[in-house]
This record gives sequence, C-alpha cells and structure tokens, in this order.
Amino acid sequence: MSILWMFLFISSCYGAEKLASYNVDPAETSISGLSSGAFFATQLHVAFSSSIKGAGIVAGGPYDCAAQMSYTSCMYSGTPSVAKSISNTKAWSGNKIDDIKNLAKHKVYMISGTSDTTVSVSVMNQLYKYYVTEGQFIPSENVVFKKDLKTAHTFPTDFDGTGNNPCTSASSPYISNCGFDGAGAILEHIYGNLKPRNNGALTGKFIEFDQQEFISNARSNGMSITAWVYVPKSCANGEVCRLHIAYHGCLQGYEKIGDKYVKNTGYNRWADTNNFIILYPQAVSTSTRSVTVRAPFPNMNGCWDWIGWYGTDFNVKSGKQSTAMKKMIDRIVSGFNPIEVPTQLKVDAVEDNSVTLSWQKVTDASGYNVYRNGAKANTQIITSTTYTDSNLNSGSTYTFTVKAVSTQGSESAASNSVTGKTTGQAPAIETPNGLSVTGTTANSISLQWTASSTAEQYNVYRNGNKIANVAVSSYTDSGLSAGTEYRYQVSAVKGGQESDKSTEVTSSTQIQKVCYNDNNYNHVTAGRARQSGGYVFANGSNQNMGLYNIFKITNLCKTQENYYTIE
Repeated sequence: MSILWMFLFISSCYGAEKLASYNVDPAETSISGLSSGAFFATQLHVAFSSSIKGAGIVAGGPYDCAAQMSYTSCMYSGTPSVAKSISNTKAWSGNKIDDIKNLAKHKVYMISGTSDTTVSVSVMNQLYKYYVTEGQFIPSENVVFKKDLKTAHTFPTDFDGTGNNPCTSASSPYISNCGFDGAGAILEHIYGNLKPRNNGALTGKFIEFDQQEFISNARSNGMSITAWVYVPKSCANGEVCRLHIAYHGCLQGYEKIGDKYVKNTGYNRWADTNNFIILYPQAVSTSTRSVTVRAPFPNMNGCWDWIGWYGTDFNVKSGKQSTAMKKMIDRIVSGFNPIEVPTQLKVDAVEDNSVTLSWQKVTDASGYNVYRNGAKANTQIITSTTYTDSNLNSGSTYTFTVKAVSTQGSESAASNSVTGKTTGQAPAIETPNGLSVTGTTANSISLQWTASSTAEQYNVYRNGNKIANVAVSSYTDSGLSAGTEYRYQVSAVKGGQESDKSTEVTSSTQIQKVCYNDNNYNHVTAGRARQSGGYVFANGSNQNMGLYNIFKITNLCKTQENYYTIE
C-alpha cells in the first residue's frame, strides 16, 4: 500500500499540459474581469496597451487606485480621486507601461449593477473619468458604460448555469442569469459584429495547463500551479484565431468554485463560432500581507493583485503577476502564421454543370480552398491557381471565394467573391440549401435547412436512401444506432416533381451511455478520468470526482466518445 500511495503522490504533481502556441493574431488580444479581476484587467490593459486592444470591466475601479490610498476607498460607495492615477499614467508612459497613445484606438465595455454595494457605480464613474473625461486616454465613442442592470456584485449572463446565485445576491459563485449576455456584449463591442454563439454542445476542448511555468513560486505569489484555456476546434486545426483573457474575481478561482467561472460565464459559446481562444488564468489565496501596507489582512480570498500583496510594482509591467500574464500572451500568439489573401478571383468558364475559376498565386501558400455559397467545395487541397467546380445544377447561380492555405495548415481570409451562373435550364424546383445538423443523441440526429420558396414538401435522404417526406424544413431521424456516422441530403417536392438533392452533411450519433461504478484510482487507470493536484476529473465534462485514491467511489457514465459525467 505504501508504494501505491507514493505513486499517487508523485503522479499528482504531473497532469497539466504545457500551454501551447496557436495561430493567433497578436493584434487581436483583449481582456475582461470581474471585481479584483476587473481591477487587474484595467492594470494590464494600461500596462500592456501595445498588446491588448480592448477590455471588459465588470465592477472594477480606476487604474493604480490602491497604490494611492487604502484599497477600501477604491471599493464600496467610494469616489476615489483619479488625479494621481492620471499623472502617473502619463509619467510612466513608454517606460514602466506601454505608450499610452495606444489607448486612443482601444474599446472598453464597463458594467455596473444597480444593486452592487461591493464596487458601486460611484467607483466605476471614477474609472470612466480616468479613461475618458479627465484622463482623455480613450475617446468617449469607444467606451460603453452600462449601469442600468438590476444586479448585485456578480457576472451577468442570460442562461442558467449549475449552482448560479440569484442576480440580486452577492454570493458564490458570483455568476447569475440576469437576462443579459455580459460576455457577448463585451466581445461584440471590442470586435464588432460576431457570428451567433453556440448554445449547444461545444466543439472545442478545455485544457488544464501548467501556470507555474510563467512565474516563480507561483502559489507564494498568488497564482495557482495550473490554469485553464478553452480552444475551439477551428483554432486547434490551425485557423487564424483571436485571444480573450477572462479574469475571475475574489472567491471565484478554481480552488474556490471549481470550473464554474471557466464554463458558466458564456465566453466559450462565442469562442466556438468566432475563432476565439479563451484563457482563464487562476489566482489562489495566500497568507502574504500587502507590502504596501494598504490592506490590513493577507490575500485569503484568492484575489488578483491590484493592491500590492506581491510587490510595490504590482501596477506596472514588471509586476510579478503582470509579467506572468504577458508571458502567457506571448506563448499563445507565438504560433501566428499569417498568409496573404488570394486576389483577382474570376470566373473563366461556365457549363451546364460546372464553373471554372482562377486567381493570382500567393507566395508561400501550400495550396488553396474554394468556397461555394460559404461551404468548402474541394475535398483535397488545390495546388494550382485554377479550379473547376463540377456536379452543379444547370441554370443556377453560385457565389465563390478562395482562401490560401499556409504550410502549417492555417487559412487566409477570403478573397473577393465572384458569382457564376451555369448554363442550361434551371431545375423546375429550387434545391434546398443550408442543410445542417442541429442536435444528436445516441439514437437520433436532428436536421434543418432553409425553406425553398417553390417547395410543397421535402424528401429526406439518409446514406442515399429516401427515409421521409415532410412539410416543414426540419426533421429528426430516430431509431439510429449509437456511435454511428450517417450522411444526409434533402430535396424539394412540388406537384410530383422533385428538385436536385442538397449539399450532403455528415454527422454521428452519440455513444450509448455506459456507466462504471468504481474507485477513482481505477477510473484514471482505465482512461475514464485524469488526475491533477491530488484530485480526479472526469474526461470530457471535467467534473471534480474527489480525491485520487482507492477509497473514493464514483459512478461515472460515458455519454459520447471520451466524455464522462458523474451520475
């Protein structure tokens, strides 16, 4: 037994991955935070303004505030002066912090709840003065200050999350369904219009990484030895992505509330459809007292350092936690592999069932992908600068773009679009388009498509065989085998005539649920879970199963490939 316990102790020190680099545009990094995370986000926004393009501040105060006065004067219903903060910002510009001229093109979204007594609107009014009216660092048109939400000291969402507190209550986990999408409001203000978020099962992966790599004596300096990052499938596959860093507040780190801030704030839903990597750094509680003597007690709530617990330079680039954050940003964006956009895309020829395209060569491109009506038309990478798209409907109009592919597999932005119309007689009935999968279970797959203006009904085909005739533009195919791939097409029907079949989509049913009632050590050994820091986490769901030993019994159920939940 002693050998087993030694093995469990040693292996608990290993389990987190090394933070990877991705094809992230360095000019597309933003940050946000709640409470201490908001104060900290403001610090980083100002200190590293050449690397960060915007910030979302939820219940936070002015930059450098706690260095000028007791931290309590920067909270509650205070109105802390920003005069010294502004003068310091100007004096430090270009040395202790990045050139403040960078801030002029940044965007900031501020949120203050009407029932927030921890960091009231009076404090956030001072932050607005720092940024806009008195500091004049950012134009007023670039700053949104939302202060009409009837919320307490909490992060606002518009959906229910496990264990959420009421919107009007400042209690753990400080995440609430307030009928307002805070994450979406912040991201859309900073980046402009985004694609609709993914409200279903996420396609990406939550990765626990080694955070202590970026700071010496991590726990002594208020940072956990591990942290989390959400990487959408598109970003893992090498597409050009953006980075957003979300800082939790006091009492919100993983050691306090588990993965709730990582999974329930709504950022990942937007990330999945808009190529965002979301970084979730983790702070921890310490017994170290503030060296600035601004706080009468140590950081026992796992707050980010906006007070000076870990050094007098906490508010500039050289601060311990600030330096660690910049190292993480630099690591993630170091994989950026930009590639030029193809130009002069044109239609060279059309026939009854094909359109031939050509474009200018892109230096260093390994190949190209052609997109027809928004969907990729080629199955293999195109190595020349011409392409004939075949098997099209006669007399039909199509829109095309082309993207260059780098040697590392990432795609450029889309070229100019061109329209090509095939010759011949158009189909008597319009072919349905936009076929997509909207949901899956172990024995069913749900489909929807764009309604055809000429259709009376629709035929649904599975694996080339007709399986249903429906009058609406959606269908759920049930009675399927678990863990099996299926191919679907639909056609429109009117007066006994049938259109051509739509573009094909492929989807797989989920794996039939299988449960295993075993001890946590055996779960890890069998590959159903992993261990980190002496605790065990279910693969896929990342639910905390308790201590890594042979005594803790957990009923773990597999609902899809490498995805387990506690039941």
